Amino acid sequence: MKVAVFTGVGEITLREEPDPVPGPDQVVIEVAACGICTFERRLFAGDKQWYPVAPGHEASGVVIEVGTSVADRPGSPKVGDRVAMDLLTRCGTCGPCRRGKSNLCRARQGRVLSDGTVSFGGFAGKIALDAKSVYPVGDASLIHTAMCEPIACCVHSLRQGGFRSRDRVAIVGGGLMGRIHMAIARVEGAGSIGVIDVSEERLAEATAAGADWVATPEQALEVGGKQDVVVVCAMGGVDLAVEIADVGGTVVLYSAFDKEVPATVGADKSHREEVAIVGAFQQTPDDWRDASAYLKAGVLADDLEALVTATFPFSQVEEALRLVTSEPTYRVFVQPEHD
Repeated sequence: MKVAVFTGVGEITLREEPDPVPGPDQVVIEVAACGICTFERRLFAGDKQWYPVAPGHEASGVVIEVGTSVADRPGSPKVGDRVAMDLLTRCGTCGPCRRGKSNLCRARQGRVLSDGTVSFGGFAGKIALDAKSVYPVGDASLIHTAMCEPIACCVHSLRQGGFRSRDRVAIVGGGLMGRIHMAIARVEGAGSIGVIDVSEERLAEATAAGADWVATPEQALEVGGKQDVVVVCAMGGVDLAVEIADVGGTVVLYSAFDKEVPATVGADKSHREEVAIVGAFQQTPDDWRDASAYLKAGVLADDLEALVTATFPFSQVEEALRLVTSEPTYRVFVQPEHD
């Protein structure tokens, strides 16, 4: 099978690797699509330097083989199932894993190729995974299913924020993650949903997607008022989020931030108004189950289709990466070619 390996800044090699063989508790999946996330964009652009590495962690595929212990196990994935793949390493023994926070697993992430190169699995033709890390999605689009990982991250984020139906939700940042937060909040019965962004184009697109209100940061409090849950999906939005959080509200720090960026709420405000700041990182198996259920039910299909910027065959992975590093996109996908 072919695997895309990043060998340096702007450099990718498609190399041959042996086809995976399933262990007793594993399944082999033929990868159908993999999304290009910020991680891959930063590697290609040189903003994050870690070479060689075979990235790709937002992937979907079809089960083509099952291990000996999986075949007769009730509820396990079956050959032919369309699936989303949880490609995180969850060791089960570190402190966070023992406390049910496997999204914070301390084990080294990734697998290894034949020469020891770290591989996350998605930029490859096939992958062997533990059956417990595979989530069937019925007849959902395999492109949409490749977004199950970001959907699960957003499910986790809203869970961290204590989101409940009829809550007023504001999302700072109208990119892919902001739009997925918006779609989930709508499906779960949010009282109102607002999107805050500096881009008029992104605000117009959020309006078309069903946002109840949109605003630039300067207009947010006047236009949207106070909020129960504020999700920060863009750097620089922390102070604004604290400002518009209502009494008893929660600010969720979803975006990645520079280590020097502070996140504070006044002690008196925290005490008297119980305004809280929480983080949200990765996802848990519970989040994956909810995310795959959304895909299976088709309730996010229209929202996800609007976020597909482009698709490329695996042989054009370099062109796909040049697109995401040269202009704003929602999500660009690569699709392995199979015989």
